[in-house]
Amino acid sequence: MRVVEATGPALVLGSTQGDDVVDHAAARAAGVAVVRRRSGGGAVLVGPGEVLWVDVFVPAADPRWQRDVGRATHWVGRTWSEALGALGVTTTWHDGPLVATRWSSQVCFAGLAPGEVQVRGAKVVGISQRRTREGATLQCAALLRWEPERVVGLLALDPADRAAAAPALAASARPVGVAPDDLESAFLHRLVVL
Repeated sequence: MRVVEATGPALVLGSTQGDDVVDHAAARAAGVAVVRRRSGGGAVLVGPGEVLWVDVFVPAADPRWQRDVGRATHWVGRTWSEALGALGVTTTWHDGPLVATRWSSQVCFAGLAPGEVQVRGAKVVGISQRRTREGATLQCAALLRWEPERVVGLLALDPADRAAAAPALAASARPVGVAPDDLESAFLHRLVVL
């Protein structure tokens, strides 16, 4: 397990996203680096105070390993849900199939994947995975701040799509609403006792 701290703003693209989803001129003007992660999903805007990013590696021989990709993230979603519950936040974790929306191929927090965590129907923790023969890396991002217009401003969209995207994304996600250090401690504690 490792906690990843962004030292500056960056738009982190999923492994299957092309560079053409980004408005590179807007990213340069905003001082936002464009980088890529090795797991799938849509773009995530990171930076100091934006997300709590935690990578969890599950070896293929570990009892938590799941061959079924659709179920592999269930346990980590439950763990996030329990950690938030310990901090007084009522959550649900998604145990169904991928829920795609018009914007989910572009923005992580626009859709809902197995294991991801919601508060009152809005996603607060996104989870993606990269699998190899050795195991799976589960990349988790808990939202500390959610300003969808900032993400939309970095995407290569025509004016009509840009106008439609921000309001649609505003309802799809929300910040976790707890101190990041408290959430990190609660999550790590539950990982250790599993």
